[in-house]
Amino acid sequence: MMTQVQSVITAQVDSKTIALSEYEPYVEEKANIPDSVDVENGSWLSLADVTKAIVHHAFWLADQKQKLSPKQYRKLLVDRGWKGEEKKYLKIATAFSKFSPQDLAKIEPLTVYLLANNSNKYKPVIDTLLDLSAITQEAVRSLVKQQRTPKQPKPEKPSIWRRTKNGGRYCQIPPIHSEDEQTGVTLQKMMDSEGLSAQKIVAEAIALRQAYKEGRLVLVKEEKK
Repeated sequence: MMTQVQSVITAQVDSKTIALSEYEPYVEEKANIPDSVDVENGSWLSLADVTKAIVHHAFWLADQKQKLSPKQYRKLLVDRGWKGEEKKYLKIATAFSKFSPQDLAKIEPLTVYLLANNSNKYKPVIDTLLDLSAITQEAVRSLVKQQRTPKQPKPEKPSIWRRTKNGGRYCQIPPIHSEDEQTGVTLQKMMDSEGLSAQKIVAEAIALRQAYKEGRLVLVKEEKK
């Protein structure tokens, strides 16, 4: 997480305390921090202040990346301990470039990260927010829910394979239903007259069908006299 050694901001939201050292606005913009926040000694932030601080910080970081040379920008990240953590904030700056921190104040921080990290997926949601007179967590949650389409279950591919206890496999032909029971009757006659197992007869039948499909076996129709 992005941290600063100069101070630690702590926020209390719904009776839960959240460490916000990683969200401390940059030193150059301390004037933008709400008056209720004591940056040097630690204080309390509302949920809206937390979100605004995150977005404000993201915009500033994106601005510094544009202004500074690559070398200066890397030094900035290293000096402030942000190396490796900057991407998530740059995503926020990109996803919400048409908004101000105040516009997003009523959105929970985790929702801001969710939309920014999946900006392609939630682009319709972000675009719709531009048309809202008031952007609230409830409105965003509703839009996100509409965006999620239920996954269609993939039809199971029929399989004749079954597993044995020792990890091997065998094929099992499903029951064959026919009104005239011709398949079953014919198979039983072959078994009785030839003394072969059903498996052997089925294997021979499959081999003959495969040969016919490959052109190795030709069906000759008897000409009528």
